[in-house]
Amino acid sequence: MPQDPRTPRDPRNPQRPRSREGRPASPEPASAEPGTHGWAHGRAERRTRLFARLLRGVGAGRLPVDPFIVALLATVGLAALLPASGTTAEAVEGASTGAIALLFFLYGARLSTREALEGLRHWRLHLTVLACTFALFPALGLVGAKGLGPVLLTPELASGLLFLTLVPSTVQSSIAFTSIARGNVPAAICAGSFSSLVGVVLTPLLAALLLGGAVGGLSADALLRIVAQLLVPFLAGQATRRWTAGFVGRNRRVLSYVDRGAILLVVYTAFSEGMVRGVWSQVTPARLAALLGVEALLLAVMLALTWYGSARLGFAREDRIAIQFAGSKKSLAAGLPMASVLFGAQASLAVLPLMLFHQMQLMVCAVIARRRARDPEAA
Repeated sequence: MPQDPRTPRDPRNPQRPRSREGRPASPEPASAEPGTHGWAHGRAERRTRLFARLLRGVGAGRLPVDPFIVALLATVGLAALLPASGTTAEAVEGASTGAIALLFFLYGARLSTREALEGLRHWRLHLTVLACTFALFPALGLVGAKGLGPVLLTPELASGLLFLTLVPSTVQSSIAFTSIARGNVPAAICAGSFSSLVGVVLTPLLAALLLGGAVGGLSADALLRIVAQLLVPFLAGQATRRWTAGFVGRNRRVLSYVDRGAILLVVYTAFSEGMVRGVWSQVTPARLAALLGVEALLLAVMLALTWYGSARLGFAREDRIAIQFAGSKKSLAAGLPMASVLFGAQASLAVLPLMLFHQMQLMVCAVIARRRARDPEAA
């Protein structure tokens, strides 16, 4: 087909048109079909752009604030002013149970088991992230909850501190920070997927084992509740991916609002019950400050162990970045509904440590990601 003589051409390649700004036009994007390598990278790039607004302020001296945390705090304020009680509480609790089932169905529909299995060639990296998430983190949580908890925290806050160390790693923010720091993004995608898949089963089991009476132990009723509200919807989402993956992919933005709305409903339910029971009188400013201090120490230790420990294990710099961001972070989206199922009436105080830790990890990891990107080794 003849070329339009009015179209400016790239002098280095006459077959390649130039953009209006004078730069060579970008090549065609990689395949965006689900299941292909280009689609996986495209998802990572989209997730990275979601965090761009949070990270722009870091270089200017401003720390990022997750808008979802603001919405969560507003929900907590609403529960404090207008807690659900009586028949309204029963209706809200029923809606919250349905929302949790919907959340885990969508988690199952989103997670591609095939993509996770394709990353098995980096098995050492994935085992390291899983060990950090479900072994090292809980060990530190036991030290903090059993050692410092009785002195500095209430029993409910200590249980919440231990619980936050049991939840799976994040997917979205781990990928975004790994990309910004110029790390191994495909490895971060697979590591986050592995953690989410394993966490659906392992987190409730660890909670029942380590938290004991705080979550009802390993009774038949507790196991049935976990299976019915968490595992069955998740497996249903996985089983129906053949029919739902396309719909979920096309409506990702709309479904993200469904996710967040469901989580806000779970938080409102938990905090309303806490207000009715009067548990918030136990949270004094001194205990809140102590909780923040313990969490800051926990995050600092995990960031150091994942970075320097992965170096001792012989990982390359790009892999160390993926290990640090995937192995030191915890998922608020997965942890909140799990806590509602596991803790029941005590969930309001149990989720507070996770909410605070989530914002803390975003601020600290944003700074680290920027510094990693400026390292001479990253050039």
